[in-house]
Amino acid sequence: MATFDDVDRRIVAALEHDSRLSVRALAEKVNISRANAYKRVQRLTESETITGFTVTVDPLRIGMGTSAYVALSIRQNTWRDIRAHLRRIPEVWHMALVAADFDVLLLVRAADNDALRALVLERLQEIPGVLSSRTWLIFEDRANRETPASR
Repeated sequence: MATFDDVDRRIVAALEHDSRLSVRALAEKVNISRANAYKRVQRLTESETITGFTVTVDPLRIGMGTSAYVALSIRQNTWRDIRAHLRRIPEVWHMALVAADFDVLLLVRAADNDALRALVLERLQEIPGVLSSRTWLIFEDRANRETPASR
């Protein structure tokens, strides 16, 4: 892959801010030609530097008023099966296998505290291979929109 230069950084930063930008608008914003912008976005996508274009949703506006981080301790060699279970739970917004005092860290969102309780104590704890969980309630949740590419 070609090097990731300052123009690529500006393209990624602009798309991270608004992934709906047209190539024309992107070219104007980054101050390059449309052909160059198109070619670079295509190269960044084909090389999987850009892995997708997405929408950010405000959880409150879709009825997910309670958020928490949940740490899971799991039985050794069960990660793949547990990951498959977690992917089927819509309240799990992010999951990571980590090296810590626990094995899996989840960002979960639920309608309210009762729904969070049911999620953690019933749905997550019943997954085969989950040994224990620890939950941290999130009081305020705002995404950091600044990324390394936009710095």
